[in-house]
Order: sequence, then C-alpha cells, then structure tokens
Amino acid sequence: MNQMPLAQTGKPKKMARITYLKVENFRALRRVEFKNITPLTVLLGPNGSGKSTVFDVFAFLSECFESGLRRAWDRRGRAKELKTRGSDGPLVIEIKYREPDYPLITYHLAVDERNGAPAVVEEWLEWKRGSHGRPFRFLDYREGVGKAVSGELPDIEDKRIDIPLKSPDLIAVNALGQFAEHPRVAALREFITGWYVSYFSVDNTRGQPEAGPQERLSRTGDNLANVIQYLSDQHPARLNEIFGALRSRVPRIEKVLAEPMPDGRLLLTIKDAPFDNAILARFASDGTLKMLAYLVLLYDPSPPPFIGIEEPENFLHPRLLYGLAEECRAAAERGQLLVTTHSPFFLNALRPQEVRVLYRNEEGYTQALLASEIPGIEEFMSEGALLGHLWLEGHFGAGDPLTNQGAPVRQ
Repeated sequence: MNQMPLAQTGKPKKMARITYLKVENFRALRRVEFKNITPLTVLLGPNGSGKSTVFDVFAFLSECFESGLRRAWDRRGRAKELKTRGSDGPLVIEIKYREPDYPLITYHLAVDERNGAPAVVEEWLEWKRGSHGRPFRFLDYREGVGKAVSGELPDIEDKRIDIPLKSPDLIAVNALGQFAEHPRVAALREFITGWYVSYFSVDNTRGQPEAGPQERLSRTGDNLANVIQYLSDQHPARLNEIFGALRSRVPRIEKVLAEPMPDGRLLLTIKDAPFDNAILARFASDGTLKMLAYLVLLYDPSPPPFIGIEEPENFLHPRLLYGLAEECRAAAERGQLLVTTHSPFFLNALRPQEVRVLYRNEEGYTQALLASEIPGIEEFMSEGALLGHLWLEGHFGAGDPLTNQGAPVRQ
C-alpha cells in the first residue's frame, strides 16, 4: 500500500513561480518551449532525449548568478560544446515568472561568444501592469551598455538611467540587483540565487564533515550531518517530521543523530530497531541515506523557491517512489520542483499536466510534449489507469527508446 506524505507544518509562504521557459541554441535544445509550467514539473524521456540538458539550463542560469557567466560558460566547454551544433544565433534563455502581488515578468538573456569569451548580447526585463497596451521594458542591456528604470513599480513615465557595466560578460540583473533602488531587479536576483539544483552523491553523505550547524543542504549532500545538527538545534519539531516520514518509508529506522566528535568532526549515525547501538552512516544503505537527504531537502523550514532533482529513483526501492513523488508535490506547495525520471513507479503518482515527454525530432533536436496532450491519456486515467502503467504499455507514443517515436498524431 502506498504511503501518503506526512503533513509539512506551517502555512506556505508565497514565492515567485516560473510559468514559462523558452530555450534556444543550448546543446540539443535548438528551440523548445514549456508553457503553463506547474508547481511540480517532471521530465520524462529516453536516454539522450534532453532531460539532463533542460535540467542544466536551470543549473547554468543559477551558476551565472552565483559565480559569474564566464565560469559557468567555461566549465561547460564554451561555445563549442554549449551552443547547438550548426547554429549561428546566440544561446537564449527566457523565463516568465510571477512574484506574489505583481504582474507577470519576462526575463530574457542571450549569450554569445566574442573573441573566445562569453558576452551578454541581449538582456532585458519587461512586464505589462495593465490589461491593455504593450509590455514595458524596465531593464534593457546589450554587451554591458544599457538602461534601467528604478522604483518599486517601474513605469514608462519613470526616468531611465544609463548604468554601464564594467564588462560585457556581466549580467545586468546580477549587478543592479544588489542596489535598493532596483527592487524588482533585486527580487529576480534573489529568486535565481535561491535556486537549489541537486547533484546528490550518496557517497558524499557518508563523510564526516567539520562540526557546525548549516541551514541548507549542499548540492552534493556532503553536509547532511551539519543540516541535521542545525535542525536538531533550531527546528526539532521539523526534524521529528522528517524522521516520521523516513520511518513511514523505511519502517525499522528510529532516529538519526549528528554528534560532534573530540577531533571536531561531526558523526552521523542511524539507530534502527531492534538493536540498541546505532550504526555509522557510512555503513547504512544507499537508499536510506538518499531518502533521508531528499526528506531533509523537501522539509526545509525555509525552502528554496526552486528545486531541481535528477533521477530520484537511483538507489531507491521502486515501491518507495510513489510516496516520494507525493512528498515532492507536497513540497511544491511551498516552492517549485523540477524532476527528471525514468521510473514508472514515480510516474504513477503524477497527473498528466505535470509531465513533459521529451524526444528528439528527425533533425536530432529535443522537442517537448505535455502528457495531457497525448490522445487517450486523459480518458484512460479517468477510468482509473495510472500514468506509469500507460507509459510502460506504449500509450504515450512519444519518447520511447525502442521505437524512437516522435510526437503522436491526433486522430
């Protein structure tokens, strides 16, 4: 029997949410759009379909804001490896997002290479505050030169200020968002720098880090013990919720302890029934540690506005995945989640509008299709079918690694 997610206490805090994504010339993503993005969005498709590439779009944008465009560009092999083969135009990322109590905002970033170095060839922010008229662009930059309108509610009648940047590889939103006179720009900067794109490694969670509480799980999970120490000190009730959720998935687990050692390191131990002595985390099962790390992330008292998780099914028993998907949906009430998967068991807990099927077209470029748009899927599910079973039985007609089919044809 599938376990229901445990209640995550506290009234959800309203956060900005992404509703639209467009990507051009990013590896296999020659041009792809995701409209009406849901709080929980799951990418499904065979190996090489582009799931990890879409995932990396968010990681790339996040790294651009955290460590700079040049570093994010260089570590991905520069234009030779990053841009779509045979493309002449710039790499483009465009998102539409909505802050609580504000109109829909569009952020557009276009990057190309100049003399071996990346340059922001176009970057702008715009919104339409009323129901009529054209969108108003309140930030507009090209290769380090541009203008921005200040104020809480920038409008066409407000004064545009020329603010040149020191280098064409600087992102204007990242630079101007550090100043109080640009609150809408600052809000976008805070939103993107708050993203959490996970690259969990179970081996990293087995380490013995230096003692000291840390609020947020690292992207690799190597500070799991530090976060448990923080939750134990500052949010014991939330930690008990995490343990309760873990026990519902791994019944013999009683508790997890993070204890400082005399040499200054932090020791993570797991107590399971019926034994009196806890075992070291490095001897615990991969699945137990990974489930614990996911729950720590999903039950964060101050959750990131956006979480990306790749292939959560790795190391986990298939029967745990339905419950994990439900935990992800519960967490999506407080933030926004993007998940890539190959698992029909994870898929069984999902709704068709939450799933995007990725496949390559005849030219070799990634395309995306909503599961709810596939003929017959909604009808099957209204009769009680589960999405994962429909996928395994070949009803999707897209993204099948054996048939290599593209989009299904409507009758």
